[in-house]
Formats: sequence, structure tokens, C-alpha cells
Amino acid sequence: MIPGKNPHHPSFRRSFLFAFQGFRSAALQERNFKVMLAGGALAIAMGFVCQLDLVSWAIILICIAVVLASELLNTAIETVVDLVSPEFHPLAGRAKDVAAAATWVTTLLVALAGICVYVNALFFR
Repeated sequence: MIPGKNPHHPSFRRSFLFAFQGFRSAALQERNFKVMLAGGALAIAMGFVCQLDLVSWAIILICIAVVLASELLNTAIETVVDLVSPEFHPLAGRAKDVAAAATWVTTLLVALAGICVYVNALFFR
């Protein structure tokens, strides 16, 4: 549905407010998202300490965005699964495990990319 076409559809501005509300909700209620935010803040602080160049900053910021987006998607999937399957069901558990695994893989590979960026900044400049 195109925003603004249907009078019941939220405006473009209101859609951003809903997105901010979702971000705020995750930041306040989700432990793993808080951990990811702290990791992102640490990565930014290390970027200043290491005096990263512009390309390295771009890599770090994209990595932070990918990890945070992955965690938000994982939270959304887990929330929907809990809604549609309040009792334990093997498929519901599998869906939640796979969503968590996607975040884990993303975080692991982003950590490796971060190590490459910081090692390069510290030892090869």
C-alpha cells in the first residue's frame, strides 16, 4: 500500500514516528538489543581512538547498522511467533532459533570485519 493513498494508512511522517517507537521499544525492553547498542558505541569510540579514515568509518557504520537491523528483525520475528503460537510448538521454536542464528552469524562476521578494520588502522598505517 502506498502511504497517503488510503485515508487510514499512516502518513510518511507518522510512519517514521512508528519506526522510532519500535526502535525505542527495543532499546528499552530487549537485552540483546542493548548489548548490540553498547557494542556499536564501543566500535565508534574505538574508531575515534584509532583515528579511522573515511572508508573505515563507512565500513564500521554499515556494520553497526547491519547488526542492529538484524537484531530488530530477530525481535520482530520472535514477537510474531509468540503471538501466533503462545504454546510451545516445534516449528515455532525452530523459527525463533533460525532467526536468532541469523543474528548470530551476522554479528560474528561483522566482528571479523571490525577486527580487520581496527588491525589495519593500528598496525598498517
